Amino acid sequence: MRAPRALPGGRLDAHNAHLILLRALSVIPDKYTQAAGATAPSPELKWSQVPPGTQSFVLLMHDPEPVLNKGSKMDITHWLIWNIPGTATGLPENVAQGELPDGSRQVSLRSNAYMGPGAPAGPYHHYTFELYALDTRLEVPQGTPQQTAETRTAVVNAMDGHVLGKAVLVARFHR
Repeated sequence: MRAPRALPGGRLDAHNAHLILLRALSVIPDKYTQAAGATAPSPELKWSQVPPGTQSFVLLMHDPEPVLNKGSKMDITHWLIWNIPGTATGLPENVAQGELPDGSRQVSLRSNAYMGPGAPAGPYHHYTFELYALDTRLEVPQGTPQQTAETRTAVVNAMDGHVLGKAVLVARFHR
């Protein structure tokens, strides 16, 4: 899967695009993980210093450990949410499942909602949160959990040439 090309100019300030829950130690609290159950709430997210012309955002949360440590060809998509309005400054805790009233769409490996980290006992897994500011909304339909890889590929392909800025954060979790 190729990375979307960025447009010249604006960027998201990665220091200011932060997860509220990551202010201390960058460890994801159990409350937002599968340790709390299969339907753990999504964390609150906030961002600022958005590039001019932003029409929508895409947030991708994924665990690269299966690729890095186990030789898998695909990492785990814990949350992909796209068409977040360009006027948004964050997402609330416990985002509702499925397509949202503002037109945002989402999917994870397990459902059409956030899927908390579920790393097995052992060393920390690193969960990557990528926030993209786009100059357009994406015409990618709501996928199903069985189509997560295809939906993720479609979103990334649709982003190509429309990225105004990007912020990346990495948080850790283990049992």
